Amino acid sequence: MTDSQLIREIKNGNVELYAELIHRYERKILAFIFHMLRSAKLEMVAEDLCQETFYKAYRSLDTFREVEASFSTWLYTIARNTVLSELRKQKKTKVPLEDSEAIQEHAQDKLPEQAILRTERVDLVRKAINNLPEKQRSALILREYDQLDYQEIAQILGQTVSSVKSLLFRARSSVKNQLEPYITEQRLDEFERMKQR
Repeated sequence: MTDSQLIREIKNGNVELYAELIHRYERKILAFIFHMLRSAKLEMVAEDLCQETFYKAYRSLDTFREVEASFSTWLYTIARNTVLSELRKQKKTKVPLEDSEAIQEHAQDKLPEQAILRTERVDLVRKAINNLPEKQRSALILREYDQLDYQEIAQILGQTVSSVKSLLFRARSSVKNQLEPYITEQRLDEFERMKQR
């Protein structure tokens, strides 16, 4: 069944089918919420906010109109608004990410240095994303992590497609600028190692 068919059935009284919609979108919505909360160090409430999102969506299902947006776009909008509301309550929207996060080493790592370098790179990218203004961060997460198209992102953020493209351009430029010193330093280190051989 498509989302539209499921929603029609749910509106006609087959409320047990809502579990199927939750099953389809829960992981994506949870990941989106988790990424949005990371900069405020509030990841521990991600599951609660995900449940709240689905609860709000269920209660408002009668107001959902497919001609205005797809169900997934509508759901992301509810998730974003739920997170922003929580961040306002907590008043911690600009708390920096912890300096180190545990990242499991993969079996294919042959050298400990590779695992350390990868962990450093992941941490640097996360910090750079978390330093972005909220709209740029949301646009980047929706595009790069959730693979949404510009139109969907525009609907979720309440922006035009050109504004979304501008937000993404500024977000990517900012991340690149924040990572530039690290990349330059890494190239110099590699050059020095090559000279020593």
